[in-house]
Amino acid sequence: MIKTFFLGALAVLALSAAPALAAPEIGKAAPEFTATDSNGKEHKLSDFKGKIVVLEWNNPGCPYVKKHYDAKNMQKLQETETAKGVVWLTINSGAEGKQGHLTGETANAYVAEKGAKPTAYLLDPKGEIGKTYDAKTTPHMFVIDKEGNLAYEGAIDDNDSANPEDAATAKNYVTAAIDALEAGKPVENSKTKPYGCGVKYE
Repeated sequence: MIKTFFLGALAVLALSAAPALAAPEIGKAAPEFTATDSNGKEHKLSDFKGKIVVLEWNNPGCPYVKKHYDAKNMQKLQETETAKGVVWLTINSGAEGKQGHLTGETANAYVAEKGAKPTAYLLDPKGEIGKTYDAKTTPHMFVIDKEGNLAYEGAIDDNDSANPEDAATAKNYVTAAIDALEAGKPVENSKTKPYGCGVKYE
């Protein structure tokens, strides 16, 4: 009986130690996903192959997200990059009933209020896309190259304060990654530690 109990305990430990879904890797294909935006339109990542794609995890209630939106930093980035043909997908993985969760209607109101300029605001209330990408914070940024490979992931910039005034003087990793890809050069800082509020998953 002791042996049976011991083997059972080992099985439980083995299950609890099972690896989580592997995070996407720099230089490898970015995981495919399908999502519905705030207007009810469906988008597939593969639809944008041939273009640089930015993924931005968003939670309107997070002080670090507020930092970049109150400073108009995020909106300027969105407008500048989309004008060059970059696809900018803002993603909300906040679960229903948790901070930052938005419906299509409230997401559209938020985008309008902030003057945001993403290509689309994607709703991910079940956290499926967020968990696939191992998105940890808001904001957490990903840049995908024209071939569909992950070229950058991590923080938006090198200043992890929540002060809106600091956004203007920080080194922006997303801009640097896009500029490098457009110039046909390797991304110098392809992976950094994201900062912000934890994504409010289910």
